[in-house]
Formats: sequence, structure tokens, C-alpha cells
Amino acid sequence: MNDPIYYFFQGNEAIVEGAIAGGCRFFAGYPITPSTEILERMAYRLPEVGGTFIQMEDELASIGAAIGASWAGRKAMTATSGPGFSLMQENIGFAIMTETPVVIVDMQRGGPSTGQPTMPSQGDVMQARWGTHGDHSIIATSPNSVQECYDLTIEAFNLAEQYRTPVIMLSDAMTAHMRERVTIKSNIKIDTRATFKDGKVSFPFESEGLVPPFPVFGHGNRAHITGLTHNIVGYPTPSDFEVQEDLLRRIIDKINLNRQKICRTEVINPGAKVVIVAYGLPSRAALQVVRSNEDVGLLRLITLWPFPEEVLMDVARDARAILVLEMNEGQMVREVERFSRRSGCDRIEFFSKVGGEVHLPEEIESWIRGMGVI
Repeated sequence: MNDPIYYFFQGNEAIVEGAIAGGCRFFAGYPITPSTEILERMAYRLPEVGGTFIQMEDELASIGAAIGASWAGRKAMTATSGPGFSLMQENIGFAIMTETPVVIVDMQRGGPSTGQPTMPSQGDVMQARWGTHGDHSIIATSPNSVQECYDLTIEAFNLAEQYRTPVIMLSDAMTAHMRERVTIKSNIKIDTRATFKDGKVSFPFESEGLVPPFPVFGHGNRAHITGLTHNIVGYPTPSDFEVQEDLLRRIIDKINLNRQKICRTEVINPGAKVVIVAYGLPSRAALQVVRSNEDVGLLRLITLWPFPEEVLMDVARDARAILVLEMNEGQMVREVERFSRRSGCDRIEFFSKVGGEVHLPEEIESWIRGMGVI
């Protein structure tokens, strides 16, 4: 391959190409606006690379099939939007408990319920974090461009394999359908899961560290898989306090203790006294404001979960005001408030849009000047 190659992709198309580049060879899904183009493109792209595509009867079956394919040794993903994401929550919890690498794309749209199928939103941020029940941790990212749709999909597969966990990519209806130039390089870093050696007598949840190797069916590895509290053999022990505590601590710590390795952010105009915190679509408008005003900084959250608290606290330590943009009624702003105040910054302002319209640069500038912070 000549390096690099440029394409003019839609966001959903870029996700498909990023998934294939990242090693995805199984996709199960059900059509739902605004993610349907992912399913459609996967239907013809996966057979071209020796992969498997299957349209399931609904979103519950889709993520179940993806989890099964992962345990069969394939890198697997599914894609949906808000209503389908709600249906996937139980199986997301199952994937967390069984430590199954799988990638889930949620192209957010206005809700609740059927809501606004063709309009962008950021209403699923807390659902991504806490939608499934019980104590757990999760990895979720938020692209703000078609290029990042490609890049972050590759990264999602790498993270899923490194930490044996579901990884969620939270995008939106507008990013899904916009078209931009995408640069594709040949020297892509691809991670593969650590597996037990053939014939080794192994236990699927036995680990010298936080992430156990993956057993491979048909290679002499023992594997018993259950969503119940289980010991290192995988056998159910739901009434054992110590086993439950050890298991939960490990599946939470393997992500939280690696927060600094996992989290990605972008800081523009470091040291600014007024800092905008944004992610996804609103961060594009915020970037234009920051570029024209050196008194205003931007902290763009690329990784939403685990929350990059150390980076935010560093930014907030010298700021007199933190300004948060979200296309919801206030989800990530609560995390921003919590950690900003720990750093001594008590002024946190929030600019919400929930009707399906995006923040405009001129609106943001007018809002900032109206507060008198610059």
C-alpha cells in the first residue's frame, strides 16, 4: 500500500473501514437510523476480507451474537442508536462480567423513546456509563470528525483486546452522515488478545495481573462462561462474598488503574483562565471560538469513560471559569463540576441544546461575553 491514501468518507463508512483495519471479522446488527449505513457497508465489506456479517432480528440478539463470536475467536462489533442501545444493556453487563472484548457503536439521536431519528444528540452519555446494572467500569470514546470515526474505531478494538472489555463509541446522527477527507495509513498499530498456549490446562479468569489471557475453544483450554459471580475456573459462586469482591475489584481496577493510559484528551490554549469543556460535535464549534480568542481555552474530551479527571483538574486549577457545552440536559457537566471544584474552581457554567440543533460559534461567543468572564 502506498502511504498514505486519502478517501472522502461518510462518518458511518469511516467506522466500517476503521473496524476492518482494526481486525473486525464479525458484525451482527439490526437496521436503525442513524447507524444503518454501518450495517449496510459491513454487509458487503466483511465478505471481501473473509469476515462474517449477519442481520439479526433485533438489538438484543445482535450484541448476543457479537459476544458469542468474540468467544469463538473473532474480533466482533455491533452498531445501533439510542433505542437499540437501551435493549443492549443487559448483554453489555454480561460482556463486562465475562470479560468479553466487543465494540459497540451508538450513533446518538434525540430521545427518549423513538424521539428524533435523524437529529443529533448526546443523550446517551450516562447510559453508556451506568446503563447496565451493578458495579463496573467501562471505556467509551467520542469522535468529533470523520477522521476520528476511523481512528477511534481502530483504537476501540485495541482497547477491547488489551483490557478484555466492551468498548463503546458514542457518536451522533450528524457525525454519522457528514462527509470529510480521511487519511488511511498502512502502519496501523493492531493489538491482538493474549491467549493461553495450545494444550495448556488453563482457567479463563485466572490472572497474574488484572487482565487474564483468553481461552481458545478447541485448543485444549478450559472455558466455562457465566454471568453469575464466578471463580477463576468460571464456575458460579454467587453466594461467596470474597469471590464477588475480588472479581468486581479486578474488572473495575483493570480500567480505572490504567486511566492515564486509556484516556485521550486535547487541550488548546493551556493556561487560559476561561476554559470550555466539550466533546463530539459541540467541540467543533468551540474550537472555532478558541482559535479566534486567546483568552479562552478548550479541553476536548475524546475519552469520556473512564473520565479523565486528572487532566480536568490540571486545567481547572488555574481557571476562573469552566464552561461546558453538551447536546443534552446536563450529563457530563456533573463530572466536570465534581472535579473542577476539587481543584478550587467553583464557577461552572452550562450551555445546553436538546432540540437536535448544534451549538454555533457565534452563539458560544455571545454566551461567554454575556457572562462577563472575558
